[in-house]
This record gives sequence, C-alpha cells and structure tokens, in this order.
Amino acid sequence: MTPRCRPSRARGFTLVEVLVVLAIISLMVAIAVPRYVDRLEDAREAALRENLKVMRVAIDRFQADTGRFPRSLDELVERRYLSGVPLDPVTERSDTWIEIAAGETDPGATGLGDVRSGAEGAARRGGRLADL
Repeated sequence: MTPRCRPSRARGFTLVEVLVVLAIISLMVAIAVPRYVDRLEDAREAALRENLKVMRVAIDRFQADTGRFPRSLDELVERRYLSGVPLDPVTERSDTWIEIAAGETDPGATGLGDVRSGAEGAARRGGRLADL
C-alpha cells in the first residue's frame, strides 16, 4: 500500500481574497452608517415629540382635576401625574426642559402652562427643536 499524496499547498486565504472581502465589508459599512445615523436622529426626534405630548397631557389633566395649572414639572411628579420628569432625548438630560408660564397661553392664569425642549438645532421636518 502506498500512502496518499497530499498537495503541498497550505490551506488558508490569499492576500487578494482577504483584501476583496475587506473591500466588500467596507462598502457595506459606508452605505449602512449614514442611514443608521439618520434613523437614530429620527428616533430621538420622535421620542422628544412623544415626551412633550405626555407632559402636555399631564398638564391638561392636572388643570382639569384641580382647576389650576401646576407650579412646575416637579409638582406633576409629586402628584403622580408623571412617574418622573422624562429625559429630553436630544440633550439627554431632564433639567433642560423650558417651562412656559400659563399666562402666555391663558391670560390671567398662573403656573406651568406648557413645556418646550431646551435642545438647540433644527428639527428634521423643519422648524426648530425648541418649537416642537
């Protein structure tokens, strides 16, 4: 019996094969990353809109229940209209909310009438983030 002859070539990838794979991966990443960043910004803006909506509904419910506007966001938390002051998803902080006095939206009223974001910059659908 004669032993089987094995090819002398070592197993593995050539440099050209590795470079082709790296080029393909780089191309895929170059296409995907800008779309990912755009979607991330869209998600932050959507979360901001939702947080503002929740706080505005809580202000309206407080006013309907008590006949007055809350003094601050903290009062909404104390009275359990909110479980906590939400984070502004753009600034990633909960202390950047701009509290608008009720007198600006309802003449003669006192307290917190509206909330705006303290984030700077433009919204993706137009306008400023602070005007949402």
